[in-house]
Amino acid sequence: MPSRPNPYREHLDPNPANYAVLTPIDFLDWAAEAYPDRLALIHGDIRQSWAVVQKLCQQMAAGIQAQQLGVGDTVAVMLPNIPAMIYA
Repeated sequence: MPSRPNPYREHLDPNPANYAVLTPIDFLDWAAEAYPDRLALIHGDIRQSWAVVQKLCQQMAAGIQAQQLGVGDTVAVMLPNIPAMIYA
């Protein structure tokens, strides 16, 4: 069966106005700047804004960097579905 064009995507090819390639870190930085006080994470009774999540991710990264890992060293993380998984 031939596919039909999606009318909602017509004339919406990716361009600088509507599309940007973002890594997860780029997206986090963008969201924390654009929506610092908006809700980013919900886990049980925990509610955290984009700014808080960004700060906790930066703290996690600083802790890993403090371990004096070298180029090519491997870091593995095994976590259940908890907020720390996002920070890692």
